[in-house]
Amino acid sequence: MAQPVPADTVRYGAMANGDSGLLVLGSAQAPGRLRTALAATAERTAGGDHELEFLDLAEKRVGFADGRDPATLDDDTAAVLAAVAAAEPVIFATPTYRGSMTAALKNLFDLLPVPALAGKTVGLVTMGGSPHHYLGADRHLRDVLAFFGALVLPVTVYLTNDQFTDGEPNERATAELDELIASAFALARAREGAPPLGPTPFAARAIRG
Repeated sequence: MAQPVPADTVRYGAMANGDSGLLVLGSAQAPGRLRTALAATAERTAGGDHELEFLDLAEKRVGFADGRDPATLDDDTAAVLAAVAAAEPVIFATPTYRGSMTAALKNLFDLLPVPALAGKTVGLVTMGGSPHHYLGADRHLRDVLAFFGALVLPVTVYLTNDQFTDGEPNERATAELDELIASAFALARAREGAPPLGPTPFAARAIRG
C-alpha cells in the first residue's frame, strides 16, 4: 500500500516551470465543437507572453485508476500525469455528461498524486446543451480540486450550442476562453514565489494511495 504523501513534498505551483500552461480536454469521444474551440484557444497562445499546450484525453491511452503504479503501465498514463504535474496553470475542460464531468476526466483526477495540483492555479471550461446545466460539472470539479488544494479561478467558462456556428465558436465564446487563459496566467504569475495559501491540503497529510 502506498504511504501518505509527506507534507514537505507538496509542490505549491507558483510558476516553478515558467510560463508553460496545459489545457486538458477530458473527453473520450470523437472530436467535436468543444475540442475545436479549445485547440484554437491553445493555438492563439503560441508565440505570446504565455503558451498553452493542448492535451486531449481522447488521443491518449490512460489506464484505469485501480491502484497500479502508472510507471508500470504500457500506455500514456505516466506521460499524461507528468505533463499535468509540470504545468501551471492547468485548464481542465469537460462536456457536461449526466450532470457532471466525464468519467475520463474523473479517472485522471483519481490517478493524479496530490502534489501535482496542490496550490496550483487551475481554470475550468465546461460545455452543455443549454444554460440549465451550467453548474453541473462546475460544482463537482470544484469538490475534487478542493481535495488537491488547487487554487481555482472563481468563474468558469460555460459554453452552449448557440455559441457555435458550423462547428466553430463565435466571437463571444472565443473572447471568454481567451479571458480565462489570461486570468489563469496572471494569477499564477502573481503567486510566483509567494508562500502557500492556507495549510497543507488534508489529503497530502492523511490520505493513503
